[in-house]
Amino acid sequence: MRLFYFKRNDGIENFGDSLNPWLWQQLIGNVLDEDETTAFIGIGTILNGCLPYRLPNARRFVVFSSGLGYGRGTIPALDSNWSVYCVRGPLTAQQLGLPDRLAIADGALLLRRVYRPAATKQYAYSYMPHVEQAIRQGEQWAEICDRAEIHYLDPRRPIEQLLTELSQTELLIAEAMHGAIAAEALRVPWIAVHSHPDIFRFKWIDWCRSLGLNYAPQALTPFGETDWPHSRDRLAQQLRAIARQTAPSLACDRTVETLTERLEAQLAQFRQDARLSSPSLSLAV
Repeated sequence: MRLFYFKRNDGIENFGDSLNPWLWQQLIGNVLDEDETTAFIGIGTILNGCLPYRLPNARRFVVFSSGLGYGRGTIPALDSNWSVYCVRGPLTAQQLGLPDRLAIADGALLLRRVYRPAATKQYAYSYMPHVEQAIRQGEQWAEICDRAEIHYLDPRRPIEQLLTELSQTELLIAEAMHGAIAAEALRVPWIAVHSHPDIFRFKWIDWCRSLGLNYAPQALTPFGETDWPHSRDRLAQQLRAIARQTAPSLACDRTVETLTERLEAQLAQFRQDARLSSPSLSLAV
């Protein structure tokens, strides 16, 4: 059974996608191998009509906590070759015709079981942009954050470095959704922002509803590179204001623990089914 997750053609790493090999190798590494005939579809917004083309050798598909969206055609045809143990949230479950009990949470919550947070805080505020913004304007965002006295978390950095710095943060400002998800797992309050109007709201709302939260992002004004000093100062001021004046989000401890336990129960079922070499198809109906 081979792990499948989104990989950029240019090879650039992204925090949310890179969580897959880091997390699943620790949790189910003894089940995963290079057999492409069965695909384990994990963390990411990757349930769409492109899957048969991206996984041409797969005959069976195992879904664990994935979300719907992106790609050509948004709804994969679930048949007897699919075993769905859980999905990211209620919107994904509804669109796929799955029972409510399979709408649990994003699997990245499980990192709370394998990662020990830093004991002390070093950063009052941190900011993690969407990876596309980091690629296009990473140096500028780093400078903006420096100006605002906000720690900059580049989503292209190694996983454990990001987790360490995130756990050392008192409040995260996140355009990257998995920055916010990791913050929930590590119990770091967070504020959602967006710097581009084309942000995919569906995935955010889907995940937030799994936690009983509302998605209410703060808007950052796009900056113009031809007027850089002014744009830099304006955005630095905006980030400072958002950090200091916006009420952060954080689901209650009991909610996050309950969702984590439900993910663990489904993962235990998956391990049992994998040992029997026959994933339970009843979970997909």
